[in-house]
Amino acid sequence: MTPLCTTIAGSLPKPSWLAEPEALWAAWKLDGDALAEGKRDAVRLVVRDQERAGIDVVSDGEQTRRHFVTTFIEGLDGVDFEHRKTVRIRNRYDASVPVVVGAVARRHPIFVDDAAFLRAQTDRAVKYTLPGPMTMVDTLSDAHYGSREKLAWAFAEILNEEARAIAAAGVDVIQFDEPAFNVYFDEVRDWGVAALERAAQGLSCTKAVHICYGYGIKANIDWKKSLGSEWRQYEETFPRLAASTIDQVSLECAHSHVPIDLIGLLEGKDVLVGAVDVATDRGETPEEVADVIRQALRFVPADRLYPCTNCGMVPLARDVARQKLRALGAGAELVRRELN
Repeated sequence: MTPLCTTIAGSLPKPSWLAEPEALWAAWKLDGDALAEGKRDAVRLVVRDQERAGIDVVSDGEQTRRHFVTTFIEGLDGVDFEHRKTVRIRNRYDASVPVVVGAVARRHPIFVDDAAFLRAQTDRAVKYTLPGPMTMVDTLSDAHYGSREKLAWAFAEILNEEARAIAAAGVDVIQFDEPAFNVYFDEVRDWGVAALERAAQGLSCTKAVHICYGYGIKANIDWKKSLGSEWRQYEETFPRLAASTIDQVSLECAHSHVPIDLIGLLEGKDVLVGAVDVATDRGETPEEVADVIRQALRFVPADRLYPCTNCGMVPLARDVARQKLRALGAGAELVRRELN
């Protein structure tokens, strides 16, 4: 595979005819067959955007999902979406969330058809994202299990069923999103990494985990301001992931206070280093992206380094996201030429 393969962390902005632009979890503007067709048209568009920008491992940009966690949970038994509760999630902001009222179970494939459609849209390697078990637990109110760990293990088994089916559809990488790993360090140690490994158990494709400091929204930006001049949360999680069966770790880097040397703790893993900041509307230049990559190359060999975005870009304007994608592709190409 090409050195410094580029990819994205998660979501991309949706077209204005599909959902309200620059908004998280926006309601669909279409329904029925028109919605199904609109979602697939949106996937086609973001695949082309990534290809034109020089992105090597492309994704569907989560165009078929309103929310990176709850859209998956909508396909499960045991969860009540009508009688929601407001709870504190990620230990920093309140959200109205569904309630677990019984044993959770996967009644049918949830994203498998969407993954197969993505696979058919491009000759490039493709990545599909799923929520991680700890982050699923942290995006719900539990009125049944009485234990975050027990619920996480139930979700891990369900995720594994879904991930195996997605891998069988020809997807090259399955990424589990675990922003909760940057918050609940005792749980990461006690059961979080083990539950993640259970979710990825036996997969025939590359297994990745994405850990970031969240979307570029006010609650996350305010939280980051409280973290001081150095963000060392990765110091807690990276050694545990380095010892795990996960193949790739995706992290936030650009315009952050993460000490770059922390990625050296991921020895032996592919590192998806966030070289594009999603908390600003300003588009990076290729040289700015290249500079982040050069710093990361001090600690990760080129064949294990994947320039990436810090997080999902759904709250951004589409033209801003496209500019950032182009900068990511061009910045990686600058460094490839230097290496040659």
